[in-house]
Amino acid sequence: MSGKHPIITITGSSGAGTTSVKRIFDMIFRREKIEAAFIEGDAFHRYDRMAMKAKVAEEEKAGNPNFTHFHADANELETLEAVFEEYGRRGSGKTRTYVHDEDEAKQFNTPAGQFTPWREFAPSDLLFYEGLHGCVVTDKFDLSQHADLKIGVVPVINLEWIQKIHRDRATRNYSTEAVIDVILRRMPDYVRYIVPQFALTNINFQRVPIVDTSNPFIARWIPTPDESMLVIRFANPRGIDFPYLLSMIHDSFMSRPNSIVVPGNKLDLAMQLILTPLILQLIDRKRRM
Repeated sequence: MSGKHPIITITGSSGAGTTSVKRIFDMIFRREKIEAAFIEGDAFHRYDRMAMKAKVAEEEKAGNPNFTHFHADANELETLEAVFEEYGRRGSGKTRTYVHDEDEAKQFNTPAGQFTPWREFAPSDLLFYEGLHGCVVTDKFDLSQHADLKIGVVPVINLEWIQKIHRDRATRNYSTEAVIDVILRRMPDYVRYIVPQFALTNINFQRVPIVDTSNPFIARWIPTPDESMLVIRFANPRGIDFPYLLSMIHDSFMSRPNSIVVPGNKLDLAMQLILTPLILQLIDRKRRM
């Protein structure tokens, strides 16, 4: 961690909703006039689309049918950790973009499924990471030690699956069966590399549906925010003004001494109230140093 060059990470798996949370951070940064350097976790995949297909086939042939982007070896975690370290020391670093589709291909002048060239960060007040491995710890890497504020986005598993199925069918033209196959192949790496990170975060936002999602593979609709509750867990509740949050967010309540439950349609308000002072504390500490 670095007071002079703070780092914020959002960690969540594909379909968890990290992109929506990133938009809320964007609003806070614009309102508070904070310049952020952004890293997308996909930028640190080790393989482009075609190379990943070849690697998966190679692993299957060797007896491993579960090699996925969740796996540490499928990502350049050594490069990502080096970027975190450099930013913490000097406020500089590099990133690139993984081009997902034809719209992005036009935007970045790079074929879909490939990476743009590496580029240096512009001068910034803080570094913001959103992706799969913001807090990952292995026998080789410990990315969690570098972040000043660590956020987990963790819908209950059935809701996460529903969101992924609907997203991949809509944006990638996958069949439901194809998405289920991806979910099943990812499960060992999900348990090994993704889940443990949520014990290392400072705050977890977990959306819980209040409608039946017992069979996520036949769900016709994604539960709406009005059909959800949001469980917000603080690793260290010291300094969190829970009475203020309860007074500002109607129909909220405390479920444990370190957890507050709010209506799902109050995600934006809750994140603004909780995160804005924490971000401003990081910026104030940076300026004082």
